[in-house]
Amino acid sequence: MNQPRHRKRWAALSLALAPLPAMGQPPQAPPPVSAPRVAVTRHVGHFNGQIVPYTAVVAETFLKDDKGAPAASVVTIAYTRDGVADPARRPVMFLFNGGPGASSSPLHMSALGPVLRTGDHLAENTHSPLDAVDLVFIDPVGTGFSRPFPGVDAKRWYSRTGDALAVKSVIAAWLKANHRESSPRYLAGESYGTTRAGLILKAGDDLTFDGVLLIGLVGDAPGHEMPYVVTLPTMAAAAWYHQRIDRAGRGAEQVYREAVAFARTDYVSALIQGASLPPAERRRVAERMSALIGLPADLIEKNDLRIAKNTFMFNLLKDHDLRTGLLDTRVTGPLAPGQDGGIDDPALGVAPPRAPGAAPPTPASIGAVPSPQVEAYLVQDLKFPSAETYYGVNFSVNAVWNHEDRGDATLAIGHAMAAHPKMRLFWAAGYYDLTTPAYAARYTLDQDGIPADRLTAAYFAGPHGVYAGDDNLAAFTAAVRQFVTPRNLDTPLEAKP
Repeated sequence: MNQPRHRKRWAALSLALAPLPAMGQPPQAPPPVSAPRVAVTRHVGHFNGQIVPYTAVVAETFLKDDKGAPAASVVTIAYTRDGVADPARRPVMFLFNGGPGASSSPLHMSALGPVLRTGDHLAENTHSPLDAVDLVFIDPVGTGFSRPFPGVDAKRWYSRTGDALAVKSVIAAWLKANHRESSPRYLAGESYGTTRAGLILKAGDDLTFDGVLLIGLVGDAPGHEMPYVVTLPTMAAAAWYHQRIDRAGRGAEQVYREAVAFARTDYVSALIQGASLPPAERRRVAERMSALIGLPADLIEKNDLRIAKNTFMFNLLKDHDLRTGLLDTRVTGPLAPGQDGGIDDPALGVAPPRAPGAAPPTPASIGAVPSPQVEAYLVQDLKFPSAETYYGVNFSVNAVWNHEDRGDATLAIGHAMAAHPKMRLFWAAGYYDLTTPAYAARYTLDQDGIPADRLTAAYFAGPHGVYAGDDNLAAFTAAVRQFVTPRNLDTPLEAKP
């Protein structure tokens, strides 16, 4: 099977929290905390055909405990264009990835930052929108160089609400420290970062944004039918890619649209009918599904027309002893008993080889994976004074995360847009992303009151990280640039399906 060039977007290392004092013993005072570290360097880049002088600032912001004492540090990596006549009119974007437990390194060094990771090398990212917007990448506690201080229980930041409040406070502090309170500002999150973005808006109206960018939106499609309805189009695109269906001259986008039309009509109607669906109609629907997603009609009927993600990934290429990826359904790996489907995703690339009969990996067992390339860039090139390991994604954080009620955070974005009529939303989705399927996100946006005239929708022939691949990177960064450029505020991008 042909596989796409796949950049490893995740990297990190295990987070070792200092133990809490034993019960019955007085707590030990933490060591004195020095002032936040900061590093400032000057650069010149070439972005969007322009020569752009800019300043890079890698800096800590201290989070305080209930008594006002420093309890954790959050590191930001900010790039601001030099020579701007009126910084108050210059847009600034705050960006983070998700996980939970992921640093900002994918958006930072695979998409929008001025320097790009390409294999084992670093190169100038000529597609970076730094010509049009200042960029501030945020690594939440437990990721990147951001750490809780010794003796501090980090669980307050390893939750939906605690994390959102912490990141919100970092953004507010950056705006104040840099005298940018009047600048147009944007909030950008990928994957769980889209949930974080919604929760930041939910946390209060004291920090508002001109626009929000959601990449790989975590959709909310509950019920007995919708979880299966919203994944069908992505499965169809994957089946097209692996040539498990008759392409009949169609491209992936056309197959995706046909699957959306079927999912919205005959498919959801059949699922709603449940046991009362006539056998002949059940068979007709199963055969139509088979023609779209490449699984045998008998298997589809056996699963009551409801195809779970693992059922699809483990059966599409079963005759080749392969499974597909979750983050990127184009990527394949060996099919083996006892696979989880997620943490052992071959597109994620963090699960170690497993002996037959061994226990499957878990987030806790993997811990964190180091990102030495990002670490070297920040320490050597941007001069940040750290001897610590840069955590690209920290599965130890992910393993203990408090998801609270797992409510629909996108609803808060709809409420914020209703309260602020000029606020706009950008949404990017990949056809081959089964982790956060494109139609699941589209369904959520439609149900959560997002005004269609203020929504920019951009689809890519890509995975969860929609910017993977040269063509996708160029298209994605151009779309972001257009979204934040003032002269284009009244000219939204043309939305596809």
